[in-house]
Amino acid sequence: MRRTLLRLVLAAFFAAGRHALAAPVVVEDATGALIELAAPARRIVSLAPHATELLFAAGAGDHVVGVLAPADWPPEAKLVARVGNAAGLDLERIVALEPDLVIVWPYLAPAQIDRLRAMGTAIFVSDPRTPAAIAVELERLGALAGTPVEAARAAAAFRSRLAALDRHVSSLPRVRVFYEIWHQPLYTIGGAHLITAAIRLCGGENVFGQLSLPAPSVGVEDVLATRPEAIVAGTDDAVRPDWLDAWKRWRTLPAVAHGNLFVVDANLLHRAGPRFVAGAEQLCSALDRARENLR
Repeated sequence: MRRTLLRLVLAAFFAAGRHALAAPVVVEDATGALIELAAPARRIVSLAPHATELLFAAGAGDHVVGVLAPADWPPEAKLVARVGNAAGLDLERIVALEPDLVIVWPYLAPAQIDRLRAMGTAIFVSDPRTPAAIAVELERLGALAGTPVEAARAAAAFRSRLAALDRHVSSLPRVRVFYEIWHQPLYTIGGAHLITAAIRLCGGENVFGQLSLPAPSVGVEDVLATRPEAIVAGTDDAVRPDWLDAWKRWRTLPAVAHGNLFVVDANLLHRAGPRFVAGAEQLCSALDRARENLR
């Protein structure tokens, strides 16, 4: 009798567990739309490198069945099927994967995304524009994938590192920063860009922060007129480019006169993923050195 009762209790327990896992999920995306799933997603296609990193960090890596190339982090993402690149999507392959959720970036292939949406595919738009929003995105994706505990842990660790940076620079003098994305043509970042938020977090001021475009083109004369105290280049793996040192020809420029030409890893800082905080730490370290040099 006791064994029978125990089996009934265990059966009820596991049935309740399955029911909990199958509970409906409702999450708001970057556009304000509510994404409703009958149960947490088990087959996810990620069409943005930052979203792929966020999904793995949120504990949902096992549910990712398709990614946009290049998906180079974490290493496990390299093993997932490619379903397109920045030039376009392979809709046939995406549909064949039978995803119950597709994560998209709002600026990539909107017409193709609309076709997926018209087929009834659940679409979540991911576009974190502030450091704080990255932590929120971790939690949202964890909810969609049914991994809220892992996602909450990752979000808490991310917020803790952001808070440490904020405390560090709270009483330090501001540094005027020109952030260079590319040299020919010369591209920088505008005031609403995530990298500008990182500069602000590190106690810096983007000299082109008044510009509304995310990645505006500027002239050399424009840069010289702003008199930046530090020039920072973002490159893959923080490899120092020749074009960064080309600024040395203007010896009276404060950034040059004080030796404040720095490079950070674009793979970290340019993606709104969990490694952004590591990129911000690199940037903050560079601006710490800039302050020392400016004394």
